[in-house]
Amino acid sequence: MAGNAEMRAVAREGALLAGGARAILLQIAHPGVARGVAEHSDFAGRPLDRLRATLTYVYGVTFGTPEESRAVAAMVTEAHRSVAGAGYRASDPELQLWVAATLYDTALLIYEQLFGALDPAVAEKVYEQYAVLGTALEVPPGLWPADRGAFGSYWGHMIDTLEVSETARRVARDLLHPQHAPPVLWAAMPLNRFLTAAWLPERIRLGFGIPWDEGRQRRYDLLMQLGGPLYRLLPVPLREAPKTWYLRDLRSRLSGG
Repeated sequence: MAGNAEMRAVAREGALLAGGARAILLQIAHPGVARGVAEHSDFAGRPLDRLRATLTYVYGVTFGTPEESRAVAAMVTEAHRSVAGAGYRASDPELQLWVAATLYDTALLIYEQLFGALDPAVAEKVYEQYAVLGTALEVPPGLWPADRGAFGSYWGHMIDTLEVSETARRVARDLLHPQHAPPVLWAAMPLNRFLTAAWLPERIRLGFGIPWDEGRQRRYDLLMQLGGPLYRLLPVPLREAPKTWYLRDLRSRLSGG
């Protein structure tokens, strides 16, 4: 897709996968999303399904051809049709805006933790281009906040007003402590829980009852001081490996493979 080079430079980084749980917890902090996920997803039995669906959509829209982008958006739209219940529907533009906002905010947070703050002009372009994650579905272009300043106001309002429900906490337990998971996921979960806690806004973290203190913060700071330079030394094809895999998987499915 032409015209989204700045977004691609951020979204290609495999390290962003570490923010998947952070984005999901922010999403389900919204009561409408929490009810939809609780009633139509199964984190306990299939903990990787939502991650696969989200990454397939993000990579398809960001790196796919125009035809692939339209196809993956149509797949998500169709899947959303049946996700509705008392007080929510997955196709609600406001809910889709919030989901897209969590993906953007999580991606930028992790990218800047690893690579440093973006130049303001580049950061604005990245922000504008991330709007496609919502507008490719059913978010009207005018609903995406006009610029980073407007987004900051929207984001701050959401973080200050969302109330984490018991439904959301139950989903979070299934997500962060999966009962049925591949061995590689089991091995990664302690680190993922730690990073998720570090990256959540304090108010949301408290809402989920996730502990944090100065000692954990010092360990996180040390991890970033050591891990950031090591990650940047990795060859780009290795850092892009998840994007390459999910795009190949999407293209296989679209071709009937």
